[in-house]
Amino acid sequence: MTGIDMKARGAAVAVRGLVKHFGETRALDGVDLEVREGTVMGVLGPNGAGKTTLVRILSTLLKPDAGQAHVAGYDAVRQPRQLRRVIGLTGQYASVDEKLSGWENLYLIGRLLDLPRKEARARGDELLERFSLTEAARRPVQTYSGGMRRRLDLAASMIGRPVVLFLDEPTTGLDPRTRNEVWDEVRRMVGDGVTVLLTTQYMEEAEQLASELTVVDRGRVIAGGRIEELKAKVGGRTLRVRPADPLQARPLASWLDELGITGLATITVEADSGTLLVPVLSDEQLTAVVGAVTARGVTLASVSTELPSLDEVFLSLTGHRASAPRGTASAPGIREEVAA
Repeated sequence: MTGIDMKARGAAVAVRGLVKHFGETRALDGVDLEVREGTVMGVLGPNGAGKTTLVRILSTLLKPDAGQAHVAGYDAVRQPRQLRRVIGLTGQYASVDEKLSGWENLYLIGRLLDLPRKEARARGDELLERFSLTEAARRPVQTYSGGMRRRLDLAASMIGRPVVLFLDEPTTGLDPRTRNEVWDEVRRMVGDGVTVLLTTQYMEEAEQLASELTVVDRGRVIAGGRIEELKAKVGGRTLRVRPADPLQARPLASWLDELGITGLATITVEADSGTLLVPVLSDEQLTAVVGAVTARGVTLASVSTELPSLDEVFLSLTGHRASAPRGTASAPGIREEVAA
């Protein structure tokens, strides 16, 4: 197999035909993936889909059984030492030493990366300030809160100024406030030019951070593209029609059913708001429904369309419903205003 021309493609990560077995289990089954420089690629999938195996191969912690993996221009199998100098990795659980202070952890990692003593000290101070950990810098990590440990873990992954950062479900188990703090730091890293590959089961996290998504299930890539593209693949929108008089909702729904618009699915009514939910599969159906409502002469409070939520996309593609962080709901659908 020929090499991957990453420079021509503007790719920071390029994977072709990646295969990995664990005994009889095929954890990766011919995975192809590209991550453009300076972007966040979200890799979604249920537990056991192969996400962590993929990250471990790309970060040189595992060797694939077949296929190619290039990161920042280096071959993950043939050039592991060079590659480790330009990547960062944050796993699901903090990997820092709890008996050392925050500053000692960062200084130690800097020295392990062959930074001169002066530079390792300066880099540690810089990152502690950036991640709002300066006041706790000399305290043992075992006294840190979960959010502080996660921020320290991110700081540790940035010591060597990586050009590619792997985040393997980085907000698992975090409370909403700490999760938002982690998201802010990821955005800032990308703003500095870092390329991020993020694995997650949280739809809200993917919507917040990723510019493109790859959906993995049972070791295979089953879909990929921008969020809007994936939603379009699932197909369909929901037209939400809310009469000014809620009592007109059910009669209007019955009348639209009687019209027999070609291919129109079952209409439902939200009793509390008096809103009609009309599934539409094409622009022609959308135009027909809006035209019919207008011809009926019903005064409307609002009309809008709603794309499928990312959670619905995930369920459609994998047959599994995605996880949601504790205390949060799945990300809502995206609405587009439509002229009545």
